[in-house]
Amino acid sequence: MRSSVLLFPSLLALLPLAGAQTLIPLDSRPATRVLPALIAGLDGGTPQVPPVQLLGDAKRGADPLALGAWLEGQAPSGPLVVALDALAYGGLVQSRTSPLTTLEALTRLELIRAWQARTKQPVYAFITLPREPDATNRTRNLEVVKTMIAWAREGVFAQLDVTWDDALPGSPSPAEGAALAVDVPANVRVYPGADEVLGMLAARALSPQARTVRIEYSDPKAATTVMKYEGIPLTQSAVNHARGSGFTVVDSGPADLTLFVFNGGDARRAAVRISSLLQKEHVAVADVAQVNVGTPRLWADLSTLRQTANLQSLAAWGTPGNNLGSALAHAKLALDATSAVRQDALLAREYANDVIYSTQVRALLRRALPESALAGQDAQTQLLTLAKEFFPLRVGNTYTLKDAFLPWGRSFEWDFDLTPQSGPPSTP
Repeated sequence: MRSSVLLFPSLLALLPLAGAQTLIPLDSRPATRVLPALIAGLDGGTPQVPPVQLLGDAKRGADPLALGAWLEGQAPSGPLVVALDALAYGGLVQSRTSPLTTLEALTRLELIRAWQARTKQPVYAFITLPREPDATNRTRNLEVVKTMIAWAREGVFAQLDVTWDDALPGSPSPAEGAALAVDVPANVRVYPGADEVLGMLAARALSPQARTVRIEYSDPKAATTVMKYEGIPLTQSAVNHARGSGFTVVDSGPADLTLFVFNGGDARRAAVRISSLLQKEHVAVADVAQVNVGTPRLWADLSTLRQTANLQSLAAWGTPGNNLGSALAHAKLALDATSAVRQDALLAREYANDVIYSTQVRALLRRALPESALAGQDAQTQLLTLAKEFFPLRVGNTYTLKDAFLPWGRSFEWDFDLTPQSGPPSTP
């Protein structure tokens, strides 16, 4: 996996440097490292992100001393957006099983308090309540979260989001979250989420302008049922993620953005509806009908209608919360004066990952090789061969697939390089 977080460096080098921002991701996955950086870079700036080698993976946690040294070496010219679990435990996976005591975890986090006191720059942070049944010391994690809320009350954080990860039925996280939310300061939000939150906080930090969003569902009735991974209705999760990304939700009337949530039903009708909305509104699409996979009919019809490039954002890669959060974060910054080149490139990346890979290439790869064989070079070669069959990809610009990787040696996620044709994106 490449250490760069930016696509097409030759093109991006021509763009002006805008608002600087430093990101410390949850771990080294593309969804938590690359995507938030690309969202944060939509304004033409170059976010500072640790090299991939400093971040945790499935087997090895991040070294907090190395991350701290990296942070101290960055010019403090803008906000810090940080996943606190990366520093406290080494990453999301490690937050569930780390043997650290409460005091040891808090000692690791002191560098954030010191950084904020020294630089006077705002800190946007989040920390998770771990998922069951993986968590081995919930009491420790909960105590660390409570201390972070106290820090937020003291002003260490401009914004602190307390989120919970994959709350399957029976998980104590929703009840823990509800208890915490009873008494939190105004700069703390409590809701289900994890991988998408860094991008949301980046959007809030870089786009403080007030924006409104109207949310429309393909199946409004189904949207009121409790979701498997979050323990709350889809309607509430959408509101949580909208507010967490800096939007005010409106039920009717004009809005800066319409978030169309495809949560089942007639995919063709939904594509026509999205196309109709795009004639008069800014639209983002979150496809949450299935977990970790896009809806082929919906995206095929939107492509046929040549509407993909007209979206503010799209997401279909993860859980409902993952998709809502990343779509809203991207759209929040896309509504500002962003780079057309970067916007089109990010839409292309989202489509390649969320639609092409999740709905087609992953299944082909799993049929070709067992999961146990995906860590080797043969798997990388097979992946690239399979994926190239779905390119070139036309969004506004046309993109070819240059390279592809399995950074964690599993089929759940890939990383990849897209190459655009020369010149600015064309208008569909």
